[in-house]
Amino acid sequence: MKINTTGCIAVIYLSALITLTGCKEKKQSNEAEKGYCISKELKKDIKLVKAEMLPIEESITLTGEVESNSDKTVPFVSLVDGVVTDTYFSLGDYVKKGQSLATIKSTAVNEMQDDTQTLQAQLAVAKRKLSSVEAMYKDDIASQKDLQEARSEVAILQSNISKTQKNMQLYSAGGGTIQIKAPADGYVISKNISKGMPVTAGGDQLFTISNLDKVWVMANVYATNMRHVYVDQPVVVKTLAYPDDSFSGKINTISQVFNENERVLKAKIIMDNNGMKLRPGMSADIILPVNSQNKSALAIPAKAMIFDNNQSYVVVYKKDCELEIRPVTEIGSNSQYIYVEGNLKPGENIIASNGLLIYENLKNQLNNSKK
Repeated sequence: MKINTTGCIAVIYLSALITLTGCKEKKQSNEAEKGYCISKELKKDIKLVKAEMLPIEESITLTGEVESNSDKTVPFVSLVDGVVTDTYFSLGDYVKKGQSLATIKSTAVNEMQDDTQTLQAQLAVAKRKLSSVEAMYKDDIASQKDLQEARSEVAILQSNISKTQKNMQLYSAGGGTIQIKAPADGYVISKNISKGMPVTAGGDQLFTISNLDKVWVMANVYATNMRHVYVDQPVVVKTLAYPDDSFSGKINTISQVFNENERVLKAKIIMDNNGMKLRPGMSADIILPVNSQNKSALAIPAKAMIFDNNQSYVVVYKKDCELEIRPVTEIGSNSQYIYVEGNLKPGENIIASNGLLIYENLKNQLNNSKK
């Protein structure tokens, strides 16, 4: 029997081709079934938050400003006339009590030294007089009144000398100059002194030192918002300097008289200043919850919401390679949360940063799989 070798070779080739093609299609199918995964680089930048079931609350936002705690703020005014010869601090520096901050050349130093010498000479005379009066008093020549007057004169002169010496020590006076020292620990929040500047006793403030461990946030309450604001009300403070940070506190006091210039009531919030992120002079937004509803809903951060083609979505994270797009419906919002309804459960992780990028990747993968 004659065998057709050409036909056999063709059959073998066709079988191999079918086998290879089948393997290739199977591999492509497996790759298509494999889901989108977050890369290690992207994962470093994403933020996950849990959907929470919270009471729906509205809120209002008041404007305000950060101020130093006046109970722990010390303004300094010169007690002598003179000229500033040196300064040793800058605005914003932290200084310790007793630290030298400036040197002032003043004729008051010479005057204090002259006064001391004059008072010491007068004291020597007064002491000799007292000794004489005491001797005469023993001999019944001087009266009790004379003795008391002599003793009183000595005591007054000694007191004046002590006061002058303490003033010189206070200012570290010597050589015609006075050392200005920090009256308390704290930060220099204002500085109006420079080398060569003349100063006068009781004149303008040269600098101000404040302890900034606690600061005051003064909120502006307009008449239209008065009914929403009360003492001990919880608030959230936000600043432009730290837009991603929120500082929690409560209203401590509310003024009873409208500010003449701004026509507002001032609500004071005493804040712990951890990290020194709240600085005097900063503008701030003060967010207050109002009109609490008797209804709860799933609360998510505003940055977690993705709006596409007239529909809102969130990206649910389960694993790096297991992510889902879920449609949701917004039913309320405030400055902190958006309240939603939809196929989302409390405790599920949702992506709150770079969510739009991940959403687009998932959407593209879904569209490609349909082709």
